[in-house]
Amino acid sequence: MLDKLKGIIKNDEHNKINDKYILIPQKDINKALRRKITELEKIGDESSEVLQRKYEKAFELRGKRNLRVWVCRDIDGDEIKGLTSEKCLEKEYRSQIVIDYDSPNTDDDFYAETIDLWYCFGGYSEGSGTLYDLSKNELKTDIEETLKTLLR
Repeated sequence: MLDKLKGIIKNDEHNKINDKYILIPQKDINKALRRKITELEKIGDESSEVLQRKYEKAFELRGKRNLRVWVCRDIDGDEIKGLTSEKCLEKEYRSQIVIDYDSPNTDDDFYAETIDLWYCFGGYSEGSGTLYDLSKNELKTDIEETLKTLLR
């Protein structure tokens, strides 16, 4: 099974994890990448704000109150107050678009939905990262499609 998995990864000519993400090897995690991540998170912040306002009433009409859409950043799962993309190259840093709302049917321990933007995996020997691919995807569209799915 492990050999099959290695084969799949090796055959992936563009280091694609799937059509939404790019695998970034440790050697390419640098200041130029930091600028890309910062820009991606900025686009995420702007899109989240616009779409939250656009869909607030529709969610309320379905009993899903207090819609919140934002860029959430954490290190090793710990949401640290004031954490910014300046720390994005640290091991175990993750940023994602988070969609959440209040409803009797939601679990307070989990967000309603997330869309990963960047994750820097440290690993034991050599780390890597996964980055949302803006060159082939439209983040705002992906957020909006997720909101529409949650409305159903």
